Amino acid sequence: MGWGHWSDDEYEAAHIYREQRGLAAFGHNESMRNRPRHAWRVHQALDPYNLKFREARDSQEHPESLAVAVFFDVTGSMQRIPRELQERLPSLLSTVTALVPDAQILFGAVGDATCDRAPLQLGQFESDNRMDEDLRRILLEGGGGGGMEESYELALYFLARHTVLDCHEKRGVKGVAFIIGDEKPYLSVAGDQVAGLFGESMPKNVRIEDIVKEASRTWDLNVIIPGGTSHAGDQQVSGLWRALLGDRVIELDDISSICDTIALTVVDRVMSQKAH
Repeated sequence: MGWGHWSDDEYEAAHIYREQRGLAAFGHNESMRNRPRHAWRVHQALDPYNLKFREARDSQEHPESLAVAVFFDVTGSMQRIPRELQERLPSLLSTVTALVPDAQILFGAVGDATCDRAPLQLGQFESDNRMDEDLRRILLEGGGGGGMEESYELALYFLARHTVLDCHEKRGVKGVAFIIGDEKPYLSVAGDQVAGLFGESMPKNVRIEDIVKEASRTWDLNVIIPGGTSHAGDQQVSGLWRALLGDRVIELDDISSICDTIALTVVDRVMSQKAH
């Protein structure tokens, strides 16, 4: 994936088209909400089942691709985040591509695999307006458990074992990944959840520390904890993430600054890697 270029005009035209026809920005989400909850499903294009890899490859249009992955929690108060991000996509893309013109961005969503219908949703690495289409296919489930934990570790598992990045394989440059959430990950990747979501065998659970280490071989991992959410400012949450990722934990006062934070962090991380 990753062909083409982002167009603000195309984005605005699609927005106007939906408004004129009364269509929701998150169409799959609205479709699911017209059904009983037990019938809710991940959009087919975002389903990780039987997934081999998501690829961020070089192309003639993008000869030095850079993989960027953005995951957000879609439980509880965090449902506002993807809506905010979708509205600010042009700003995010213009800032990133000004200095990293070959960026390829994947959007994904995380819920709670112990109780949700859609605990992991995975887009493709894209450079054009198809990334907006992936984002708008996400089911904003709003579920989650009650233990101040969500299944962020499954996003890390995906990054570690189901991505192929030319930026790393050819140039030794890590992709840049973000998890946007306000809770803790579970302390291990559960084999039964991997079997159910990915359709693959993993006989033993993998500790969260080990999957972070594995994903960190090819990814610069970052966590954004936005203000105004249920557990923003909770030291248990930020403390665990800092134990795992050190200074790669970013606490924000306002969700409106998420897009700028992502864009500036991508540029900073890439420039830092190239300097070394």
